[in-house]
Amino acid sequence: MLERLISDPARLPKAGHREAAAIGLDRWREAAAATGDQDLIRFASEMVADSRSRGLLEAVFGNSPYLGQSLLLELPFVRDLVSQGLDGTFAALLAALRAAPVGRDDETMRLVRTAKRRTALLVGLADIAGAWSLDGVTAALSDFAEAALTHITARLLRQLADAGAIQMPDGSDGTAQSGFIVLGMGKLGARELNYSSDIDIIVLYDSERMAPSNRAELQKHLVRLTHTLVRHLSERTADGYVFRTDLRLRPDPGSTPPALSTTAAEVYYESLGQNWERAALIKARPVAGDRSAGAAFLSQLRPFIWRRHLDFAAIQDIHSIKRQINAHHGSTEIAVAGQNLKLGRGGIREIEMFAQTQQLIWGGRDPQLRVAGTCEALRALASAGRIEPRVADRLIDAYRFLRTAEHRLQMVADEQTHSVPDDAAGIEGLAVFLGYPDGEAFGRDLLNHLRIVEGHYAELFEEAPALSGPGNLVFTGADHDPETLGTIGAYGFVDPVAVSSMIRGWHHGRYRAMRSTRARELLTELTPVLLAAIAKTSNPATAFAKFDEFLHRLPAGVQLFSLFYANPDLLDLVAEIMGDAPGLADHLSRRPSSLEAVLLPGFFESLPAAPALADDLARTLRQASDFQDTLDLVRRWTHDRKFQAGVQMLRGAIDGTRAGVALSDIADCAVAALLPAVEADFARSHGRVPDAQIAVVALGKMGGREMTTTSDLDLLFIYDGPSEAALSDGPRPLAISHYFARLSQRFVNAVTALTEEGSLYEVDMRLRPSGQSGPLASSFESFVKYHSESSWTWEHMALTRARAVAGSPALGARLEHAIRSILSAPRVPARLAGDVQDMRLRIEREHGSDNPWDIKHIRGGLLDVEFIAQFLQLLHAETDPSVLAVNTTEALARATRAGLVPPRTARDLSAACRLWRQILALSRLTLEGPFDEQTAPAGVKALLAKAAGAPDFGALKIMMRANARRVRGHFEDLIVKRAAARAMDETAKEIPGHDAQDR
Repeated sequence: MLERLISDPARLPKAGHREAAAIGLDRWREAAAATGDQDLIRFASEMVADSRSRGLLEAVFGNSPYLGQSLLLELPFVRDLVSQGLDGTFAALLAALRAAPVGRDDETMRLVRTAKRRTALLVGLADIAGAWSLDGVTAALSDFAEAALTHITARLLRQLADAGAIQMPDGSDGTAQSGFIVLGMGKLGARELNYSSDIDIIVLYDSERMAPSNRAELQKHLVRLTHTLVRHLSERTADGYVFRTDLRLRPDPGSTPPALSTTAAEVYYESLGQNWERAALIKARPVAGDRSAGAAFLSQLRPFIWRRHLDFAAIQDIHSIKRQINAHHGSTEIAVAGQNLKLGRGGIREIEMFAQTQQLIWGGRDPQLRVAGTCEALRALASAGRIEPRVADRLIDAYRFLRTAEHRLQMVADEQTHSVPDDAAGIEGLAVFLGYPDGEAFGRDLLNHLRIVEGHYAELFEEAPALSGPGNLVFTGADHDPETLGTIGAYGFVDPVAVSSMIRGWHHGRYRAMRSTRARELLTELTPVLLAAIAKTSNPATAFAKFDEFLHRLPAGVQLFSLFYANPDLLDLVAEIMGDAPGLADHLSRRPSSLEAVLLPGFFESLPAAPALADDLARTLRQASDFQDTLDLVRRWTHDRKFQAGVQMLRGAIDGTRAGVALSDIADCAVAALLPAVEADFARSHGRVPDAQIAVVALGKMGGREMTTTSDLDLLFIYDGPSEAALSDGPRPLAISHYFARLSQRFVNAVTALTEEGSLYEVDMRLRPSGQSGPLASSFESFVKYHSESSWTWEHMALTRARAVAGSPALGARLEHAIRSILSAPRVPARLAGDVQDMRLRIEREHGSDNPWDIKHIRGGLLDVEFIAQFLQLLHAETDPSVLAVNTTEALARATRAGLVPPRTARDLSAACRLWRQILALSRLTLEGPFDEQTAPAGVKALLAKAAGAPDFGALKIMMRANARRVRGHFEDLIVKRAAARAMDETAKEIPGHDAQDR
């Protein structure tokens, strides 16, 4: 019977490791003896005694540890194989697997793993002995994979039916009309599996053919089944594994479930399918489950795969697949040592792609080209006159040579390797295993085949059209195009793979905006311009990630991309925002329609004054149908206006000071418009307090009209009514103090709550009388009494920036008058200076920093300027109330006009205030978090320098140091020296425990 196995003993490879071969023969005899089976012992001895079979055993033990171990584990199987022959044994193995009854999970896994080990051993022996051709080897491996998939799929479907999730149709295994489809892709689909191959599958289900008990739960059940199927195949147990299984060839694997309905798959391919997916589907075939449903699905895809006419873009895309061959795991030069037989130049992949690209180009018109196998396709192309028969023959020879060598590599240790060893000993071992006398002879043949393939492949694509842009920008296929990665890197992106992955996701139509073919076409044309624009930003990686988020949130793409196409400058602005202004980028991602306003006249002009803004918001709020509408419309209007101010600041149309005024006006309008809506909504439950009023007072940056894009609102709520005993007149009446406290809380909630339009502002109420321990809303009388009798100097400093912004105009005017009276109280200069100095020292202890970019807290920074202005107002308001002003710059100007500070001092302080506000405003706009000179992008540094009027970043730092030094000198002269003159016996009051960093 050995003749069936070894027809030509001379073709057997020698043992690459003679010592391993000898040890293997000894262990072979020992394994047989350990069984105690006399027939098996006799068989083992006869195998060693016969020169032909001994040669085969030595070839296995001396070259492949994996197959050698399998021989020892499967002695009875080897005996059956020798007696029954390869074909008969393999047919019986498959028949037994197909007929195996449904068992438990562990039984099924053990069954298929044992069958896989025996298949691997049988196929390995057939290959080494030369009994089977390459086609026979790959077909057998594929047939086993199909049988294993069929058995496991049938078992899992039966399990699902037993659980009542689906109804199984009548039939031998119940899968024939189940509607559950497993498509084999790649080498499995073409029946070309290699020795240690993974398998590519797509799992689908035809919901019309299935009979689920709960249709809404069907996909969940089938996804779980698919995960179990993959685990049964790929999980490594004590019995080994079956196949590594890959599901990534399904439609858009990054966003679709492992099991997909045929309807969803058809819609994807018809609307979003790419040319590389057409190439992959050439090899697709049903391999398990409902094969008739699988065939029907592929029939539906025939117009997608085989197009009668190809437009230029499609041909260009097909050519681009070629450029993805030499990825990072493939070599760029032909060699012997370390050569990747699959992915390297002249390798297996190039032969496959040579055939597939020609099939895609011509198969729409010529059905005889619609075949799956690589060699079969090459013969069909030659028969159809698309390539010369000589070319087909040479490529087929090379394919067989390379696949055989690949198999020998994988047989050594059952590893999915494709690379020739990179050392002489390793090459020699592979050569011997292939039947060569030495490594040199093998190397000559290998180089010859690789050069033949490379030559024909180069001729096929030598006239491939160039893609748009300065280099390759190819985003098709399953792998990243290395030349495209190089192009992206040349633009200045440090992680080209991340950028390529995002763009490939766009082409998969994962985002709503990218679902239409026209949207993808437009974005493809815009990609070079987009990359160039984003590369010019200060932080290209962040900018690109923000742009990806922007696309993700777009409801549709064609209109906006057409807008970009017609207005390239708009794309530059978007790139600038994405790279340099994270806050604006977030807004744009939420409200892309804001871009339309950019094209309107006046967008880059200064925002209108507060009254015009208020009128604009009032017109917007006429659309509101209810309270929730009002919340959303106020947010939308506010965010759009803040976006406009931010863009103007980013582009240098306004400076930080003017932006502070504009942003404060926007906040004023939002608060003033929202309060009546909150009052009306609150009144539905609690009515109103007759003859009572409320006013909202702004302090801090809002009060001083010095806001940045990230500022919160420092607010006070003051009410006045007929008496503290008054009640509201609603269905659920409240006492006046309770009423306005709860109304104030309701207003704060309305401002801070997250709606579909986001949050409006954060609110800080720590500046209210008695701080966090005080009531949310204070009566007018208690507010005046507190600040006239009990408040501290630091609270009066905060009141210098207080102004009424919403509520009753009459109460607001009374409040501002009362505050002016409080601020105009007589002061003892030395004591006032001491209080200010004490407050400054406390803040320095809590927040002091040597970082020159901590603009607010450094010595000579913004806080020192503000404290000087507040000190001057409190010191001189008794004699000259005109010095009072909520804005720091205006307060300094008034003090100068009143002759309270020398002109030079005033100039120094005003210049520093403008500089600090400019840097602070731009930093808040362009950075997420504090400024770090070591990590800050160069573009942001340049932007800051330009905005400050400095020639470069280094000059800006010199300017900052000089301004800080001058401000600190004036602080020492005006405050510190006066504080030192305090009477020695005067005891400084302890400052209450309030955090004053934002006062």
